[in-house]
Amino acid sequence: MSTKPPTRGVDGEPRVLHPWDEFARMKEPPSAFACATTRDWPGYFKAVAGKEPRETLVRALEIIEKPGFAIDLGCGEGRDTVELLAHGWRVLAIDGHEMAVGLTGHHPRLPAEARDRLEIRHAEMEAVELPQCDLLNASFSLPFCRPERFDDLWDRIHASIRPGGLFAGQLFGDRDTWASLPDRSHQTRRKVGEMFRGRYKLEHFEEAERDGEDARGNAKHWHVFHVVARRCPDGASQDAKSPTSSAGGSCP
Repeated sequence: MSTKPPTRGVDGEPRVLHPWDEFARMKEPPSAFACATTRDWPGYFKAVAGKEPRETLVRALEIIEKPGFAIDLGCGEGRDTVELLAHGWRVLAIDGHEMAVGLTGHHPRLPAEARDRLEIRHAEMEAVELPQCDLLNASFSLPFCRPERFDDLWDRIHASIRPGGLFAGQLFGDRDTWASLPDRSHQTRRKVGEMFRGRYKLEHFEEAERDGEDARGNAKHWHVFHVVARRCPDGASQDAKSPTSSAGGSCP
C-alpha cells in the first residue's frame, strides 16, 4: 500500500505539498550527531525537528529589553527563528542549505501573523551580507564555518551587531572531537577571550566539556563554549582583562 500523499485534492486540483509533508516521509537518521559529523543537513534537520529553542537564545530573550531586528545565522529547521517571531522580533533567517528555507518558512510553530516580519535567505555564512541588527543568534552554526574564513566571519558578525545588541550562540573548543576535522572551526579558551575582550559584556558564559556517544555508539568528546554577550559602546578598551573568567562583568 502506498504511503505517498495524494497528488490531487478532493476537488481534483493539484495538491501543493507542504515542505514538512515531504520532510515527514524521510527515513529517520541514526542521530543528530552522526548527521552533523558528515554534514548530512537533511538528516540533521530530521533528527532535531520539534525540539525547543536553544538555551542561549532563551537567555538572550530574557535579557534584552524589547524586540527589534534579529539575524538567525544557520537557522536550520527554524526552531530559534519561530521563537524570535513569537516574541515580536523581525527576523532575517539565513542558512546554507535550501531545505532550511522551506522548513523555516512553513514551520508548524510559525505564527501566522508574523510572516510579514520574516525574511529567509539561502546563503553560505562565509559570504552572506549581514545587516545591522539588535541580536545575532548563531546556535551551533559557527563551528561549521571553514577555518580560513572564520576570522573574517567573526569581524562581520561584530560589525553587524549594534552597540548594546546581543550575540547568542556556541563556539567549539580545541579539545572537541571535531577539532580533528579540517573543515571545522574550533577555538582555544584564549582565542575566545580575544574575540570578546574589550568589546562585549558577557551576560552568560559556560565552558562545557563531556564525553558522549551517538545512537550507533560512536564516541564524541564535546568541548563547547555557550555564550550570550552584549556589545559594548564603540571605543571600549581592547586591553581590558579577558572576559572568559566569569559572566556579568561590565564593559570597560
